[in-house]
Amino acid sequence: MIGKTKDAGWEIGVSKTVAYQLEHVWDYLSGPGLATWLGDVRLDPAKGAPYETAEGTVGEVRGYREREKIRLTWRPKGWGHESTVQVALRDAGPDKTVVVFHQERLAGPEERAAQREHWQAVLKIVVDDLAG
Repeated sequence: MIGKTKDAGWEIGVSKTVAYQLEHVWDYLSGPGLATWLGDVRLDPAKGAPYETAEGTVGEVRGYREREKIRLTWRPKGWGHESTVQVALRDAGPDKTVVVFHQERLAGPEERAAQREHWQAVLKIVVDDLAG
């Protein structure tokens, strides 16, 4: 089935190449842009560090590689299960960066479809914010 893997269950990924240097995109996503994709929170980059956003999303940091990726568990208020969310960056040449949001361990095809829309909307806001 499309979107279902043996190990991670239902998953979704969205990506976009943006016309900005990787460092600029990282500084935004790990700083002021954190509120855009994760919520109002201060994130401790240490593996295993718990977090809770002002909106009620809870989880813990699973991986944090400076200028590469942030991986964490993610359970919004009202969800009965947690999933895993990762934002990753890849250099795509001079002044170009690929931004990828990936989410796995989703409950099923309906949740996958909803999260595809969610991450597409988040990516649009990220692109608009980077444009200033």
